[in-house]
Amino acid sequence: MASAALELMGFFLGLLGMLGTLVATVLPYWRISAHIGSNIITAVANMKGLWMECVYQSTGAFQCETYNSMLALPSDLQASRALMVISLVLSILAVAMAALGMQCTVCLEGSGSAKTRVAGAGGGLFVAAGFLALIPVSWTTHEVVQTFYQPNVHTSMKFELGECLYIGLTAALISMLGGAMLCVSCCEERDGAHGLRRHGGGYPYPSGVAVPSTGIVGGVRTASQTYRNPTHQLGVTNMGSRGPTLVRSASNSSHSSAHRVQASKKPPAAGYDVTGYV
Repeated sequence: MASAALELMGFFLGLLGMLGTLVATVLPYWRISAHIGSNIITAVANMKGLWMECVYQSTGAFQCETYNSMLALPSDLQASRALMVISLVLSILAVAMAALGMQCTVCLEGSGSAKTRVAGAGGGLFVAAGFLALIPVSWTTHEVVQTFYQPNVHTSMKFELGECLYIGLTAALISMLGGAMLCVSCCEERDGAHGLRRHGGGYPYPSGVAVPSTGIVGGVRTASQTYRNPTHQLGVTNMGSRGPTLVRSASNSSHSSAHRVQASKKPPAAGYDVTGYV
């Protein structure tokens, strides 16, 4: 149950990170014009994104214009576009694979450990998608901050951090966290599947627990419970031999009771019946 809850939490975090990455990719609020110096009071605000550049006027007019040529764009903007698109594609694949491999779905039900591996692969894709989205967001943040503090740049050319940078950073971290939770839940599920071991023909015992055995230690019979599979008992009975039975020995029996049991098994003496009277 714990691994299933961890899977659900990781899946929804990855899905939320994918939606945040989509919003940060589409909207143009990556760079916003800084209102400093002589630019404190202005009627126009400029905003730049990956795909378009927008202008907001104090009258309420909002105009956007897409970039005319892709090859004429700066190399860092082209790289940011490619990384964000690849991150979205990986997130979509991660959602599909995680949905197939989660315990709460009926897909790949009879495939054994393959279902767990698929969910783990989906978690790895979430981590990779978050890392790819983190690169352009961090690089753009560094460039905006570095340009802002350069004294030789005019105030009208300086920009501040836009809302999309904060959304993209949060979405990247959430995607990586969700993918890590999916991977951890798959590892726990595989460890739990191999945690049970079988001893002979009996029922499974958890790993790390010693199998109890019968015997007398120091004159006192130790407690033991040896269970045997009823299927094996039936097979041995059909072969004509008596199968092993359920053996339960009391843990607090004393040394005198052990002697009485042994004495009761001796044949009766001559001239006496089984009750001990003549």
